[in-house]
Amino acid sequence: MCEILTLGEPMALFLADQEGALDQIENFTKLVAGAEVNFAIGMARLGHNVAYITKLGEDPFGKYINNFLLQNKIDTRYVTFDTGHFTGFQMKSKVQVGDPEVFYFRRHSAASHLQPEDINTISWDSVKHLHVTGIPPALSLDCRDVIYELTAIARKKGICISFDTNLRPQLWKSKEEMIRVINDLAFRSDIVLPGINEGKILTGSDDPNVIADFYLTKGVKTVIIKLGDKGAFVKTQDTSFFVDGFKVETVIDTVGAGDGFAVGVVSGLRAGLSLKEAVVRGNAIGALAVMSPGDNDGLPNKQELDKYLKDNFPSHC
Repeated sequence: MCEILTLGEPMALFLADQEGALDQIENFTKLVAGAEVNFAIGMARLGHNVAYITKLGEDPFGKYINNFLLQNKIDTRYVTFDTGHFTGFQMKSKVQVGDPEVFYFRRHSAASHLQPEDINTISWDSVKHLHVTGIPPALSLDCRDVIYELTAIARKKGICISFDTNLRPQLWKSKEEMIRVINDLAFRSDIVLPGINEGKILTGSDDPNVIADFYLTKGVKTVIIKLGDKGAFVKTQDTSFFVDGFKVETVIDTVGAGDGFAVGVVSGLRAGLSLKEAVVRGNAIGALAVMSPGDNDGLPNKQELDKYLKDNFPSHC
């Protein structure tokens, strides 16, 4: 029974074992990365049934990723293998402060060759939520068509859609195309989750109210703007409020924090929490994510999340 559905490109990740420029590093640790993979793992660790749609190469990376998904209790019935294209991978530097250097090897990857017919076998009977990001529509026109088809089906069936803008300018032909497509997909969603810097690129303003109104006037129900360590700004047709972030003494790696935030919000709403409580949960998981070096190893299970909230935000428990 699939409760949550998501689609994306999982990649093998080679994380540097020492600090320094990537071309100078001798040893790396192999992991799995990808925004939607992070989301799927986070939701599964909190007890949700998640199905992941992707295409992998028939190669060692593809087999490694498929096994990783299974080990993390993610439903792989919609994972297919492509004998003609390789699985994408990336390299990431190790840093003490700031964002790490990331280099991608993903052009013409197996996932970029997803076709609309690849989603024909999806069973929607038990699906309650679809989570998509701005990355797949940047990979290829076919991937873009798949995302449009997925969201159209979900809207027709009344399934809640969350959209994390997740801008990757280097994957787009132009900034103008990126803005046009991302906003068009956002307008088709129920919950939109941009970062404040992404919001400025997409709307021309860094005012959270202006960013939120840009989407609310197009029919979006809820806009949640990620403000980094300052927390988040939330606005619906009826209300608006800020939710403070959690204090983190040492930030190890910021990659995956936004995905963790999405996990907190969606899992909280699925668990029946109020919107504000769900955003508190999002901030908590985002904070936990930046305290770990990998993209998803810091995502908590329910016991770990409950303990973190109890220790750091008692009034929430």
